Amino acid sequence: MPRRRVAVTGLGVVAPCGIGLDEFWKGLQGPATNGETFSVRGFDAEPFFDNPKDARRTDLYTQYAVAAAKMAIEQAGRPDYDPLRCGVWIGTGIGGISTYESQIRALRDQGPRRVSPFMIPMLMNNAAAATVAMAHRFQGPSDSTCTACAAGTHSVANGARLIQDDRCDAVLAGSSEAALTPVCIAAFRNMTALSPQDRSVPFDRNRDGFVMGEGAGVLLLEAWDLAVQRGARILGEILGGASTADAHHITAPLPGGAGAVNCMESALEDAGLPPGEITYVNAHGTSTPLNDQAEAEAVVKVFGTDPAPAVTSIKGVTGHGLGAAGSIEAVSVVLSMLHGQIPPTVGFSEPDPDMPSIDLVHAEPRDWRPAPAISNSFGFGGHNGTLVIGPGEG
Repeated sequence: MPRRRVAVTGLGVVAPCGIGLDEFWKGLQGPATNGETFSVRGFDAEPFFDNPKDARRTDLYTQYAVAAAKMAIEQAGRPDYDPLRCGVWIGTGIGGISTYESQIRALRDQGPRRVSPFMIPMLMNNAAAATVAMAHRFQGPSDSTCTACAAGTHSVANGARLIQDDRCDAVLAGSSEAALTPVCIAAFRNMTALSPQDRSVPFDRNRDGFVMGEGAGVLLLEAWDLAVQRGARILGEILGGASTADAHHITAPLPGGAGAVNCMESALEDAGLPPGEITYVNAHGTSTPLNDQAEAEAVVKVFGTDPAPAVTSIKGVTGHGLGAAGSIEAVSVVLSMLHGQIPPTVGFSEPDPDMPSIDLVHAEPRDWRPAPAISNSFGFGGHNGTLVIGPGEG
């Protein structure tokens, strides 16, 4: 049997550059943000929970996921499908680390009786998926992918496959992260992954590390034919995806971007598209010397330069959301299709003469006729993820 098409009917996002689709889209245009971290400002979890007490008993990363999922459902209208055929796939890179750190301090300062009985369900990497499933009574598969910075991209691809393979009719798919804690920041700083200048300048010759971000992105995916039947507005389509491993180094990518090449080519094969059909690449683009160099080389190897797809990275305004990055960026790609514009690579100002030439969108947004696009994520451990996303119809 041919696999089913996967429609995107709802989007939700919590990001440092904006909460909700309108503010997020405005924030993608800039200006650049500098600082030790890019944090979500003005977030109130309680309106997204039926019981305010439940919000207080969840880690911040779960709160972000619950908020983004509710936004996606509200935009799409709740599909009236069999709950056993409605799934959830919410990934994360680190999970409830803020809860873990706070409870270690409680144990140290106040003794074991002051450790919260909610600690374990708050810090679990599956807590966000479980909480979202309970909130919407989605009783099909409820899974979580933990593949570092590729977790969001992998989660959306995995959620789409549940529909393609006729296991589910609808899936809330995405990822969430809230790891701006003292220990995490110190650890990333001491491994020299963070920018000592506290700035994110993807693909710029002066890039010197990433800036940590946080947030969540969730997409409501539905079987295309069922979404059409219920009159849903189809915002985009998940055409394919891929996951590969560098099997090279715990933090550094394969030289020359070979792992990224394999992943992008596998995703295109999964989508049944030749490279020439892709007109836009949402890059992982972390602002680190090795990642951006390897990704630029990989993009040129896969797509060439005549014509070259437009390339952008949104991490100049979102920071690097770690496990949340891929799903936040998938939301941004669908929004680009809806607006007919590619947001600029905020922070970029000076080309790197040692980097292969890519058609980087910068300085201002670029008008774009929506067409198939890819979104890349590359995580510590050598985890590679690529999504192929197409425009919606109707």
